[in-house]
Amino acid sequence: MDPAVLRDDMVDSLEHESKGWVDSESLSVAMRAVPREAFLPEDREAYADRDVEHLGTRVLAPSTVARLVEALAPEPDDSVLVVGAGVGYTAALLAELVGERDVQAVDITRRVVYEARANLADAGYGAVLVDCRDGADGLPEYAPYDRILVEAAAVRPPDALVDQLAADGRLVMPLGAGTQHLAVVDADGDVERHGACAFEPMLVEGEQHDTVERNRTRREDREFAARDARRRKGWELEWIDWDRQRGR
Repeated sequence: MDPAVLRDDMVDSLEHESKGWVDSESLSVAMRAVPREAFLPEDREAYADRDVEHLGTRVLAPSTVARLVEALAPEPDDSVLVVGAGVGYTAALLAELVGERDVQAVDITRRVVYEARANLADAGYGAVLVDCRDGADGLPEYAPYDRILVEAAAVRPPDALVDQLAADGRLVMPLGAGTQHLAVVDADGDVERHGACAFEPMLVEGEQHDTVERNRTRREDREFAARDARRRKGWELEWIDWDRQRGR
């Protein structure tokens, strides 16, 4: 099926009163313009309203992206930072809304950064800058930002990101550990809640999908446990209830 038709169907569904994720005309136009199939290999995955795992990262469902962007409320010519570039789709949407040279994105996983750059270039948004950085550090070289969007959860807003907001800036991110809520944070650090949500936690250095874990003790404990389990005989394995096996 024509991808443009799939895009229209997707946005029509997100605008329907039963969902209501897309409310603004500007976001509706942007989502109809950005070729989501350029960011995911399968049309079925690209236009289904569900999260997808790709290259060890979580690609957010279109409805989730719409919710984030509506909360961010970007305006033309705003400077925007996306923390958690992923496959690049959210950055492309924001490029449609504010202009591609006003959008920067960072991701802690280098392989994901390369993927996002390639996808954005293929989709026609090659001017969006994507850099490999720890998201909690932001991108101070381009600050201050009118809008900062974080696609991963933290217990509280990272200080560096709040510091990189313009005086009337707006940071949108999921806050919380077990229970999360979508938060809008201003330059003074004041938080406004916008309903419950569920996101993956923000990664720190060493937790990337494609790197060796840097916590040596934890890594070695896990490796030793796995090696020990392979070495044990059947009667030594804790998960076998030998009394039950013998009918006792």
